[in-house]
Amino acid sequence: QVQLVESGGGLVQAGGSLRLSCVASLNINVMRWYRQAPGKQREWVAIITSGGTTNYAGSVQGRFTISRDNAKNTMYLQMNSLKPEDTAVYYCNVLLDGRAYWGQGTQVTVSS
Repeated sequence: QVQLVESGGGLVQAGGSLRLSCVASLNINVMRWYRQAPGKQREWVAIITSGGTTNYAGSVQGRFTISRDNAKNTMYLQMNSLKPEDTAVYYCNVLLDGRAYWGQGTQVTVSS
């Protein structure tokens, strides 16, 4: 099993920035960020491997940066130029032995 704990969410004005963190209880090769807006399905945001390979959803490309500190089993999401449509609960996700694990989520609210 693995435990995931997100933090760093909050209320910010459009154009502002936030940095999310996700601490894992184990070192996991591939880690992902997802988000779920009210009334919408959960959507994938970004992915990072332990080697630093990254990829992003088109809606956040160029504005969000995913990174990690393997020594701390921690993944980050730097979110810049935030838009109201980025408002959502943000979750970190890993797969371990064929099972998906999720954190409890952290709320990000972007006001216009």
